[in-house]
Amino acid sequence: MRRKHLRNNLTPAEAGLWKYLRGSQLQGRKFRRQHSIDKYIIDFYCPSEKIAIELDGEVHRYDKINKQDREKDEYLISLGIQLLRFENKLVFKHLEMVLKKIEDSFSTTPSPDESGETPPYKGGELLH
Repeated sequence: MRRKHLRNNLTPAEAGLWKYLRGSQLQGRKFRRQHSIDKYIIDFYCPSEKIAIELDGEVHRYDKINKQDREKDEYLISLGIQLLRFENKLVFKHLEMVLKKIEDSFSTTPSPDESGETPPYKGGELLH
């Protein structure tokens, strides 16, 4: 329920970045927004690359929130997920740099199996 609320009420920074991540626009990588991993909700997640992207506003400077962020970061890293954290203001002022850092974190060119795309059916028919 919380995830759906967050997905329908993106922050301005999240909405701005989502314009460039949705629809596999960034080097063909599929991203999900407000994706759940166990008890955590990740702003953006790329399953084929195992990359989590978090955007942080001013609230993340407070000690309690900062401690929660560190716990989330440690947990995601323990799962082998690469974490990229950007301040909201970077999305507004230096979007190209943010997108470049995301692209630079991609491991390789995705194969059809890794891209999140469904491979075409053989002969156009459904296989059972």
